[in-house]
Amino acid sequence: MEDFPCDVIRNFSIIAHIDHGKSTLADRLLELTGTIQKKVSGKNEQVLDKLKVERERGITGVLFYLMQFPPTDAANLVKAQTASMIHKFQGKEHLLNLIDTPGHVDFAWEVSRSLAACQGALLLVDASQGVQAQSISVFHNAKERGIKIIPVLNKIDLPAAQPDRITAQIQATFGLDPSEILHISAKTGKGVEAVLEAIIKRIPPPVARADIPLKAFLFDSMYDKYRGVISLVSLQGGVLRKGDKIASCYTRKKYEITELGILHPEEVPTKSLNSGQVGYIACNMKQSSEAHIGDTLHRVGEAVEPMTGFQPAKAMVFAGVYPIENSEFPKLEESINRLTLTDRSVTVQRESSSALGQGCRLGFLGTLHMDVFRQRLEDEYDANVIITAPTVPYKIVYKDKEVVISNPTDFPDVSDMGVHVKEIQEPVVKASIIVPEEYFGDMMELCYSHRAEELEHRYLDSGTSSARIMLNCTIPLSEIVTDFFDQLKSRSSGFASFDYEDAGYRKSDLVKMTFLLNGKSVDALALIVHRSAQDAVGRLWVKKLHKVIPRQLFEVPIQAAVGKKVIARETLKAMRADVTAGLYGGHYERKMKHLENQKEGKRRMKKMGTVDLPQEAFFEILSNKG
Repeated sequence: MEDFPCDVIRNFSIIAHIDHGKSTLADRLLELTGTIQKKVSGKNEQVLDKLKVERERGITGVLFYLMQFPPTDAANLVKAQTASMIHKFQGKEHLLNLIDTPGHVDFAWEVSRSLAACQGALLLVDASQGVQAQSISVFHNAKERGIKIIPVLNKIDLPAAQPDRITAQIQATFGLDPSEILHISAKTGKGVEAVLEAIIKRIPPPVARADIPLKAFLFDSMYDKYRGVISLVSLQGGVLRKGDKIASCYTRKKYEITELGILHPEEVPTKSLNSGQVGYIACNMKQSSEAHIGDTLHRVGEAVEPMTGFQPAKAMVFAGVYPIENSEFPKLEESINRLTLTDRSVTVQRESSSALGQGCRLGFLGTLHMDVFRQRLEDEYDANVIITAPTVPYKIVYKDKEVVISNPTDFPDVSDMGVHVKEIQEPVVKASIIVPEEYFGDMMELCYSHRAEELEHRYLDSGTSSARIMLNCTIPLSEIVTDFFDQLKSRSSGFASFDYEDAGYRKSDLVKMTFLLNGKSVDALALIVHRSAQDAVGRLWVKKLHKVIPRQLFEVPIQAAVGKKVIARETLKAMRADVTAGLYGGHYERKMKHLENQKEGKRRMKKMGTVDLPQEAFFEILSNKG
């Protein structure tokens, strides 16, 4: 590693939308540099897609909004993979570090940290599909950091490719010079050598010095059951060797380096890591929660100024996870704890429900993240779980304090005169939608129906037969975690792309909706809804409950209530036995006597009877929120 000073090092990432060819381009770069062997014909390796779920869904660190929302992401939060390549250019060996960035907005904090370890980025755009919303937000993130952008137009070999139109689109959207755009086909390898040349010529080397105290920037981590937490670091200064004692600026904990090296793309141990280089370290770190993305590591006894802008991950979507069978809870809890070893951003808290028994309240970065976690529970631990409707954290402002609530059961009943709530605030996001012109009216209607405000729009490529519009608005996060993305895709025939970023909190008129079965509240079904939508939501859920609740021996009223006011009701008819079946002949009063006795029995039963809502009913109603 001593043979690679800063001037021959290039740290870069690839910014791309789903299916724009990110993994394929990464494979070609690894092949051309001799890092991996050339592919066997017809075999789809995709070296950076290491987990089963990554290969199934076709995602590494790219943005994923394709079939459903929440879609399933991969690995650990669409795990950022890193690969080091050695490439000889003009007689000199260069060390190229590809630092893959998860681009989905759920993982914006991790994207930001990964980009902080780069000096350049390849902006990859499909020549047939054009610029997508998610690429725009990651591009601006990169520009703010002063990262050199190399625009690359991929899939130029496709019959549907329109390189001239997409080039104009890139120029209009990003303000990049068309002469700088590289035209390639990652699948066939055409033009990929020019990409390697551009990486070396255009991307500046890292600015780092070996003669200053050790300063290592932690931009990612993974968990190994034998070695503990493996941290990926970018050395901003100094030299790191095996046996060195290091400390964290954030946690103040101290560790000893037991192994270090580079990812080539598998782990290759080395004697040292030098300034400007990127690699992995193992230091007997036991818990993933100790490896904070964005943390600065330094040598013990040599304090350094930590990297700026570090913030711990903040959960924004919460859901209760319960086993189908209550006896399965210990196994489920153990599975969750094992998964959180590889996913430090999930928050876990035990909770219990009168309807569902014992479970865990989990906090996620977004609905995409939540669905990744659910699928990994099912794939890797064969868990069969019920996940309650996702909720977002709300701020309850009292006269003397502020409280953040993520569980609807803890939400105060504002109609109760004893509750002195000053105001209720909900999280909002700035959303961007790119859509063909013919679907613009449908998108406007969709946004307004989900309480969007401050709508603005502009044409991305006006004057063409297939003009596209970029729509910006502010929308509550709670509206996005339901069926927003499904409707976005269906109303645009799959052509719209969507991205959003956090925009803080805003005052809102929210109420807690509870559901009553035979007058008794079911805590697991509580919802927080906007007052304007309470009637529609109440009727919808009451009808859904009516379909899934098994009939009882007595009549069951199913009610949706806000405070003490019932806003929707359905009645589940009682099962009735034919008590007069065995009566033959005689006066009709004999039959009436039996029927009256039956009616009285059902009346008594209704007073004291409880409705047992089976787990299957919960599973059905919560797995299909539409």
